[in-house]
Amino acid sequence: MRNSSAKVQPTMNSTAAKVALVAMLLLVSTALGKQMVESQERAVPYYGTVNDQPVVGILSQELSYLMTQNYGDAGYDSYIAASYVKFVEGAGARVVPIWINQPVEYYQTIMANLNGVLLPGGATWFNQSNGYADAGRHIYDIAMQYNENGEYFPLWGTCLGFELLTYLAANGTEHRAHCRSNSQALPLNFKDDFRKSRLFASAPNDVIDILSNEPVTANFHQFCVTEANLTAYGLDEEWRVMSVDRDWNGMEFISTIEHKSYPFYGIQFHPEKNIYEWIQNKNISHTANAVRAAQFFADFFIAEARKSDHSFPNEATLEKHVIYNYQPTFTGLQRSSFEQCYMFQESPKVLPKVMKSKKVVLKKKILQRDPPATAGL
Repeated sequence: MRNSSAKVQPTMNSTAAKVALVAMLLLVSTALGKQMVESQERAVPYYGTVNDQPVVGILSQELSYLMTQNYGDAGYDSYIAASYVKFVEGAGARVVPIWINQPVEYYQTIMANLNGVLLPGGATWFNQSNGYADAGRHIYDIAMQYNENGEYFPLWGTCLGFELLTYLAANGTEHRAHCRSNSQALPLNFKDDFRKSRLFASAPNDVIDILSNEPVTANFHQFCVTEANLTAYGLDEEWRVMSVDRDWNGMEFISTIEHKSYPFYGIQFHPEKNIYEWIQNKNISHTANAVRAAQFFADFFIAEARKSDHSFPNEATLEKHVIYNYQPTFTGLQRSSFEQCYMFQESPKVLPKVMKSKKVVLKKKILQRDPPATAGL
């Protein structure tokens, strides 16, 4: 009995050694695989706190041609559609308007107090001096530098804002294609690996089913960004495409995108319209499912903003900048695509005091000027 037991022991030790060796090999291979993935795609900066009082900036823009006709005599020089403000507020954040036509120091200072920036849709020129695109250039560079420094700072672009993100990533080169997708309601055609994205990794299954099978995304654009555009300008190495769609003529365009290294997100459609815009004959879905899917995007963006620990120095300072200081105008009465807009004159704007300690050092960018270009609302 004693001899039999002695013979079995080496066999058991040998088995245990083999198991240990296999486990070690698995750990090594997993680590190597992780290193390979990280070498190909940097991780989004780590965040350790949750901000329960997020404040998001929304970039204003020049008046459109129609708005200039209706409101130009009143001295307005910029606006924000109220639906974007409601989009952010409806997900649990406060809004601060960001002005165009300001020096870089203004954007450095205001963004030091914000937890993210939304670049809205609209109809303006990318090559207009000191306007929407130039302000976007400053915002993009500052946000990129924050994230490079380990400070979580998300950007969200809707329609024209999505196009602006890729335009800026292409160093101010006009890369868009002409397309025809006005008043077009579409489902999303997801890529096979869309669940690997941050945007859709944890999206509820019912939201994905709605987006995949029902025409709930509201499209209003005459320019598109295609996968061929991304590849031509080397942007496919930095940006992940999660879904595509086709315009009225069958042209395929990118409908959702995210940066691989920074928390920057772009969508070509308008979820804020499903919930807050009621202009008739625009083919905007207001079904319960459309609203459910639209709210997902707002909730995701504000959840990203909660990862930023920036803040105003005190509540009194914040109160001087929030959108509550301005009243929306019922622009829908004047044939606008927006029911309401915040219309801004140059004189009443509140500018933040420069806080040198809050500035970030920016890398210089060369902005290439291009022929005039506009996008749909």
